[in-house]
Amino acid sequence: MNLFVFGLGYSSVHYIHKHAPDFDSIAGTVTTDKRKAELTASGIKTYLFSDDGADEGIVEALSEADVVLVSVPPGEAGDPVLAKFALPLTRSKRLRKIIYLSTVGVYGDRQGEWVDEGTAPLTTNARSLMRLAAENLWRAVAREGKRSLYILRLAGIYGPGRNALVQLRDGKAKRLVKKDQVFNRIHVDDIAQAIAKCVARDRSGEDLLLNIADGHPTPAQDVVTYAASLMQVEPPPVIDFETAELSEMARSFYAECKRVSIEAARFELGFEPIHPTYREGLETLWEAGEGR
Repeated sequence: MNLFVFGLGYSSVHYIHKHAPDFDSIAGTVTTDKRKAELTASGIKTYLFSDDGADEGIVEALSEADVVLVSVPPGEAGDPVLAKFALPLTRSKRLRKIIYLSTVGVYGDRQGEWVDEGTAPLTTNARSLMRLAAENLWRAVAREGKRSLYILRLAGIYGPGRNALVQLRDGKAKRLVKKDQVFNRIHVDDIAQAIAKCVARDRSGEDLLLNIADGHPTPAQDVVTYAASLMQVEPPPVIDFETAELSEMARSFYAECKRVSIEAARFELGFEPIHPTYREGLETLWEAGEGR
């Protein structure tokens, strides 16, 4: 079985590192020569694909792929993968399934209420609207080629090198408090688990939408406080959201509040988080040397 990955980024490379033995060959795209050299050295056949163009070998590599994993985000001009490769993806005689990594941001602000896959998206955020459009385009491509499609809507990602322990060590952690605000999160190990379960699933022509989170939405300041307790350091001071000086991007993260259900992933995939809350996730990271 051969895997092709559009966007060899944080989540997809972590998945590959854990599940490389499951594949006969692995190939994928990056956007810089430096990243290409790094991943080629690790045994992943790597191609350049960016706004400046794409390596000629991508189409041939796609023709040999059984599974395509897509983590490239859409832009204002639409989904860059489909803009360039929709036709070879549709015509491929070997491709069996497509796994598209999306975001729970598409649900928009629900004022803290629970959402599931049957909840209609209400986002007004431009990035999330582009994600919704991309999801629909991938559905059309999958149907045209009669492929199985798995759309995984991911919560906020944390893991090695990307967590509150590292932020505290680097002096970048903040305890920003907004009344009744919670965030949904997922450890990268559990993203890898969900992808692996989709790859192993044997249901031809299936179209499945699933939320992937730990199922325990939590205020962001609680995560920082717990990380500080593991490190045995004083947590940073509490900052009131209403009076804080924040960038437009940072403030936009606090503009939406929802609780994301993962019951469908449990039922359909047998998905059960390895790190069921941020506590277990941070403890594992701390024991591995993160934040030191």
